[in-house]
Amino acid sequence: MKKILSLLLALCLLPALTACGGKGASSSAEKSAAASSKAEPVEITVFAAASMTETLNQIIEAYKTAAPNVTVTPSYESSGALLDQIEQGAECNLFISAAQKQMDALDGSLTSDKAKNPDGQDMLVSGSRVNILENKVVLVVPGGNPAGIKSFSDLKTDKLKLIALGGESVPVGSYSLDILKYLGLDITALENAGKVTYGSNVKEVTTQVDQGAVDCGIIYATDAYSAQAAGSKMEVVDTASGDMCKPVLYPAAVLNTTTDTAKLDAAQAFLDYLRTDACSAIFEKVGFTVVK
Repeated sequence: MKKILSLLLALCLLPALTACGGKGASSSAEKSAAASSKAEPVEITVFAAASMTETLNQIIEAYKTAAPNVTVTPSYESSGALLDQIEQGAECNLFISAAQKQMDALDGSLTSDKAKNPDGQDMLVSGSRVNILENKVVLVVPGGNPAGIKSFSDLKTDKLKLIALGGESVPVGSYSLDILKYLGLDITALENAGKVTYGSNVKEVTTQVDQGAVDCGIIYATDAYSAQAAGSKMEVVDTASGDMCKPVLYPAAVLNTTTDTAKLDAAQAFLDYLRTDACSAIFEKVGFTVVK
């Protein structure tokens, strides 16, 4: 009788899962979410780059249908700040960074590479690390473009009085420094001239541009899209080419900081779900490129 009841429960859950996962969702991800939906209640904590806030919130809401017993609690900040929190013992079951650097610092397979994993940490579940998204770095200006900045090249001219950047420990800040170096601009000289203000994450940089506090800022294409969708008048005036900065890849991995197999399984199931067709459509709508 128990087997029959279990079978009926699984069959009842399947339509909801299919509707949420999308027609082209991978069968493995569907099975993973279905397995989670039949398990005991479990809560997982996901640390994700601030640039994923809007899209991941939407996906978490949809996941409540796919795996109703799983509570996904997100925490958004710059990847550097999230790494610091993980290293200090904060609970995190799934980490999604906006750059390889922060994930490398936790990757046990890189413990012999002091440049990538300086502290020799081994905090990733073996085989769980995967690149899931790619973003673009863009130059944005306030609505109306008061300074008349139309391209990255204009940063070398007198048009620039003040630019908003992410700090060096923030991935978007690191990409920004690559762009400035490519342009032949000295960040120290810009700072000494009072032409730079910093945000602790990409959202803060976006806000400074949106409020017209700066002439321009360097952010992700997805953050520009989300701001505009929310009513911002900011404009994207240029997109960084491949020779200006390295690819903006988002790696994700399950952390081995718990021995709770239910949490580990649920974290992997949610990571699998992020790679389904339904989630890909959400990511792509705001400008992410899904890495297959």
